[in-house]
Formats: sequence, structure tokens, C-alpha cells
Amino acid sequence: MRDEILRRLVHASGTAVPLAYLFVPAVEWVHVQGLLVAGLAVAAVLEVVRLVVGLDWWVYEKLTREYEQDNLAGYFLAVFSMAAVALAFEPTIAVPAILMLTVADPVSGLLGSGELRAAKDVTVLLTTFAVATLLAVPFVPATAAVAGGVAATVADGIKPVVRGYVIDDNLTIPVAGAAAMFLAVEFLPSTPV
Repeated sequence: MRDEILRRLVHASGTAVPLAYLFVPAVEWVHVQGLLVAGLAVAAVLEVVRLVVGLDWWVYEKLTREYEQDNLAGYFLAVFSMAAVALAFEPTIAVPAILMLTVADPVSGLLGSGELRAAKDVTVLLTTFAVATLLAVPFVPATAAVAGGVAATVADGIKPVVRGYVIDDNLTIPVAGAAAMFLAVEFLPSTPV
């Protein structure tokens, strides 16, 4: 359980990136994009060292799950998805999508068992939906916030396995949340919050 809490704290630390954009006037969106791309480059080097060279630092033993030992680790997938969302969408979509990963997913993880399962408990899913939706409400219309919350919850709650490789929610939560919010903003009528 201690390692699980530590993993969730590392997850939540990613919240500093969108919060800096929101609350530090000198930080512009281009700075966030640059930081995430630089972080992705560093993460890629670390993963090459871990997976190809074979250097396995103690931190990997504590912060990676068993299914990540021979595959890309969750932290890499998180940085990849955050960078992709930051580059592909405007801040009004990207910020809540990133927050869905850095806040809603750790909440879900702490409420759940931390084990790899095909789907999470309904109570955990409802909580994830509520948190993800509430995180989006300040940024997008209510219909888009709900759409993003649903997409993030589905991405968090179901971990498909393709040819033995777990499609980690660190990759899918921000992408699904952002895509759903974008489509809702573009094509659904907006209702006031």
C-alpha cells in the first residue's frame, strides 16, 4: 500500500504543470507545452536506459507495477499523453484533461484496490466521474464537462489488454477526456453551469 500511495503522489505532482499556467502570470501555454515536450524527451531517455540498457534503479521497483517491468512505464505514458494533449488542444480543453489524469486518476487509484482488473468497482467509477467532471466545469460548458468526465471514467475504469500489453490509463485518460470535451464543445449545445 505504501508504494501505491507513493505512485499516486508522483501522479498528483503533475498537477503543478497546469496549476502554474493557471496561477503564475509569467507562465504562458507555450511554456507548458515546452516543459511537457522536454519532460517527454527526458522520460524517453530514462525508458531507453531502463528497457534497452537494463539499468534498473530502485525508484523503478517502487514506482512501477509488475506489468510495466518489460513495457513502457506509466510515468512515460502520462508525460506522453499530457504532452500530446497540450500540443493538440487549446488550454481550455487540455488543462482539465491533464487534471483528470493528475487528480481524478490518483483518487480513483486510492479508492480502488490498486490491482490490475478488467474493470473497477461502480463506486470508484462514480467517484472518478464526479471528480473528473468537476475538474472540467470551470473550463468548458457543462455538456462538455460531463462528456469529458464520462470519457475519462471509461478510460480509467477499463484496462484493455492487447497481445499481452496493458493499455494503461495514463495514456488514455487525458486523450479520451480531451477528445470528448472538444467534440462536445464543437457539436453539442452548451448549457450554462
